[in-house]
Amino acid sequence: MSSLPAGPVPVAFCPCPPLLLPAVAGRAAADTAALRAACATAVGTLHTAGAGTVVVVGPDADGRHGPGDGGDLRGFGVDLDVPLSGPARPGGRRLPLSMTVGAALLDAAGHTGPRVGAAPAELAGVVAELDGPVAVLAMGDGSARRSVKAPGYLDAAAAPFDAAVAAALAAGDAAALAALDPAEGARLLAAGVPVWRAVGALLSGREVTAELLADEAPYGVGYLVAAWTAR
Repeated sequence: MSSLPAGPVPVAFCPCPPLLLPAVAGRAAADTAALRAACATAVGTLHTAGAGTVVVVGPDADGRHGPGDGGDLRGFGVDLDVPLSGPARPGGRRLPLSMTVGAALLDAAGHTGPRVGAAPAELAGVVAELDGPVAVLAMGDGSARRSVKAPGYLDAAAAPFDAAVAAALAAGDAAALAALDPAEGARLLAAGVPVWRAVGALLSGREVTAELLADEAPYGVGYLVAAWTAR
C-alpha cells in the first residue's frame, strides 16, 4: 500500500487543454462550457474538502515544481502569468502547460493553500514527504485519435480505450488505472495515461468514493473529469 496521509485524500481528474480557460477559449467557450463546469466542480471538491497541500500532477512535467515557479498563456494570445504557488520569482522554473492550466483552475476555485507540482514518476515521493492534509489534481487528456479531425486522426481503438478509463474513474477503480497499458496509451496519444497510472498506484488498497463528471471528445480528443475521495 502506498504512503498516504491517514485522513481522506481528495483527487480531482481534469484534462489540460488551454481551452478550459475562458480567457483562451474565445469563440469556443460555448463548446467547452459543460466541460469547464465539470472541471470547476471537480477542483471545487478539493477546496471544500479542506485540502492542505494540493499536488498537481502533469504528464508533461519533468520533475518537481514549487513556490515561485510559474507559467504563462502568451503562446495562446493571452497576456497572463500563472504562478503555481505564491508570486513568481526571478529564476523560478517554468511550469509545463498542464500545471499552468491546473494552477489556473485552482485559482478559479478559490484555493489559496500551498501547491506543489510533480511529474507522474515523482508523485508518490512528493506525497510521502508532505505533512498534513494532501489533495491531488491529476491533469491529463484521453486519446487524441477519436475522430478524423483529431490531432492524431481516427483510430478505432481510441474510443474503447477512453471508455475503459471512464469506467475506472466512475467506479473509483485505482487498480484499473494503475494497470493501463502505457504503450497503447502512447500509440493512441492518450497523454493522461502516465498520470492516471501514477494516481492508481498511489491509491492502491484504498477505498475510493468516485463520481465521473464528464466524458467528452468535442475536438476528437478525449476529455475526462472525475472527483474521487480515497480513504
